[in-house]
Amino acid sequence: MRSGNEPVTARSALRLRFWLSVWGLLWAALGTALFSLTDHPGWAAACGALAVLATVDLGVVLHHIHQGPHYQPGPDVPPYEPPRH
Repeated sequence: MRSGNEPVTARSALRLRFWLSVWGLLWAALGTALFSLTDHPGWAAACGALAVLATVDLGVVLHHIHQGPHYQPGPDVPPYEPPRH
């Protein structure tokens, strides 16, 4: 169903973002550890920064998941008008 305001009412695939964040966090943490052990401080710092970004994204995704169906409606929920403040 198209309503013409999709950018405002777009739904995010939060479960997919959750698992991609977990995957990225695991790889970044592994890269940080391996590059630290092999004396590559620049690469270790880059992987560490990616690990921090993945952790922040994971926190944001979990926050939105815990907020309930307003941020993650099922396929049976039609598009809704954004809340007005």
